[in-house]
Amino acid sequence: MKRNHLSLAIGLTLSLAAAQAQAQSAPAAAPSSEAVTLDAVQVTARKREETLQEVPVAVTAFTAESIDKLNIRDLGDLDAQVPNLTVYAARGSSSTVTAYIRGVGQSDPLWGVDPGVGIYLDDVYIARPQGALLDVFDVERVEVLRGPQGTLYGKNTVGGAIKYISRGLSADTTGMAQATVGNYGQLDVKGAIGGSLGSDALRARVAVASLHRDGFGENTVTGQDVSDKEILAARAQVGAFISDDFNIQVAFDWMDDQSGVRGAKMLSANRFVPGAPPMASRYDVRNGMPNVNDTSMTGVSAVANWRISDDWGFKFVSARRESDTETNIDFDTTQATIADVKAFYSDEQISHELQFNYDGGGRARGVMGVYYFDGEAGGQVLNNFFGLLFGDTQGTVYTDSIAVYGDWSFDISDKWKLDAGVRWTDEDKRADVLNRGYSNNTYTTPISVVADFDRTINFTNVAPKVSLGYQATDDILVYGLATRGFKSGGYNIRAQATAVPRSAEPFDDEVVDSFEVGTKMSFLDQRLFLNLSAFHNKYEDIQLSVFTSYDSNGDGTNDAFFGDFTNAGKGTVQGLEVEYQWLPTRNWLVSGNLAFLDAEYDEFIYAGLNIADEQEFTNAPEFSGAINVEYRTDLANGGNLAARVGYSYQDDVVATTEIVRTGALPITQDGYGLVNAGVIWNTGGSWSFSLQGTNLTDKEYRTTGYNLNAALGVVTGFYGPPRQYSLSARYDF
Repeated sequence: MKRNHLSLAIGLTLSLAAAQAQAQSAPAAAPSSEAVTLDAVQVTARKREETLQEVPVAVTAFTAESIDKLNIRDLGDLDAQVPNLTVYAARGSSSTVTAYIRGVGQSDPLWGVDPGVGIYLDDVYIARPQGALLDVFDVERVEVLRGPQGTLYGKNTVGGAIKYISRGLSADTTGMAQATVGNYGQLDVKGAIGGSLGSDALRARVAVASLHRDGFGENTVTGQDVSDKEILAARAQVGAFISDDFNIQVAFDWMDDQSGVRGAKMLSANRFVPGAPPMASRYDVRNGMPNVNDTSMTGVSAVANWRISDDWGFKFVSARRESDTETNIDFDTTQATIADVKAFYSDEQISHELQFNYDGGGRARGVMGVYYFDGEAGGQVLNNFFGLLFGDTQGTVYTDSIAVYGDWSFDISDKWKLDAGVRWTDEDKRADVLNRGYSNNTYTTPISVVADFDRTINFTNVAPKVSLGYQATDDILVYGLATRGFKSGGYNIRAQATAVPRSAEPFDDEVVDSFEVGTKMSFLDQRLFLNLSAFHNKYEDIQLSVFTSYDSNGDGTNDAFFGDFTNAGKGTVQGLEVEYQWLPTRNWLVSGNLAFLDAEYDEFIYAGLNIADEQEFTNAPEFSGAINVEYRTDLANGGNLAARVGYSYQDDVVATTEIVRTGALPITQDGYGLVNAGVIWNTGGSWSFSLQGTNLTDKEYRTTGYNLNAALGVVTGFYGPPRQYSLSARYDF
């Protein structure tokens, strides 16, 4: 996306084998400035333990240590540290995620629509964006895989996947407690403890987090905070390690987000409210609706691991998740009732996965699996336009999906390796929709029906993958990869079938054919890691959500709008990615990334015409990058001190999808850079202290917004956080 994160975080750990988990290298182990080489982090991107420098795919990993150093507080802080990744909070929320990788994603959190980038909590796919902007606490590792996924595990995704991996169960008693204070009244408390319960065969771990921050702005009419944070979260795990070959682990997670709405700034005056010009602050509002924006999310999973023999392993993952959201969306951000919307979302999902892994120690190894997903996503949205037009969007989308996948690696020779995989998916999407108009804002007396249908559509897809790797030397891997990504179609829950009949028809599935070449290189006796990748993606039947205005009463004026969902046509996305880590001396570490992206529509059909030349991809900056620098030194008392500074830049970006021909110009953001810095003092014992700062120049930058000017006079933008600083104290045991 063309949003430049300044996350200059440089924190790569310059440990005994200092390394950061950025791009494809990894963070180090014990904190010691005696480190003179970089160490590659272990990942499970291909369902087996490998180092990032050995995996012939574009993957970036962050260990717990590098996450602390880079001050990654939630998944939104990752994007500057990963090439061609965009992650931020969706429009008016604080925990609903919008994620794009290489120009592929989904900007509208519409229920029943699959995301372009998959989010995983441990082994479980999270189907809905509400609550999925996960806060980071008691984490073992975060992995970001770029490009289509599906032949190795879980749900198929067209853009990539973000895997949040919690700290595992250990027989040793370990834990931590951390308190953080900062400006804007920040007070975060995190804690975790785990170990054996009576014997090493029974283990447990519990982690909790309380995250509080006052608002970046306020409702100047009511005095209430907006853009604040009030989140409670917890995770618990219990494991029975019955033998060396068999264990069962059960996990529970819970999150309750009581944060208020995010403040949106008027980018131009609303012609229907001449007495309410744009405000000076980018965070202040004068909303007429109550400050309600609540999301709760719970999940439970059970994982059984069985080592059948020396060569075969079996894994079964069963999970259930649900979430509920209630939110008020005051589109016009004024006391006037121009576009006041109250929304309720609910989601339930059940998934089961059977997986067999083979590694006989010879030339072949691989994984085979069956994945089943049953999801139910529903909601109701109550619309009040001008205090005159009242309507709702309500319905449920049912998803029933089964997939069979396999991925095998073959050592053709000592230097050449072939990897081949395939995924077959059969998916049913059923939409039960009833959208009506009402006589008043009690929404109890219907006066019209604009959509009423209960329909099912089936999608099947075969997605192959093949890659070839060449180990030119012990330190240089070259690879080529071709793969297909698939995202099923469905029905638009917001259909306005009376005014726009085609809106009740299904939209098609989306397909990405991705071709990639890359290399992973190590130089200077493991003191320099340099990883390059170039990709060319053919993107077909691109699914887009566009707010469309229409004439509701036949007077020739577009006085209403609805959320349209359609297939744009075709596009080509290509780019180049560079990730690097350099340890010039035992005290200094330099790391970062560069990304170049060229995304263009080849076909965009609107009203029977190809308008591809007029449209731009959303969240697809032509250039972005980050550089991080860290200095680390040992102290006389056995502790160490690490100081980091980082700068990230993003080119200009189109932040919303609009049909330009209708006069609805998209919300944009010019190129910008952000600066972050931090100092961490490890005392050499159990205590550590850190001072962190983000967006130190207090740069104003938009992440997204609304353009509903034609019907409602609304043009607003949502902004990234201002300058923040915090002080943390942590005790590990």
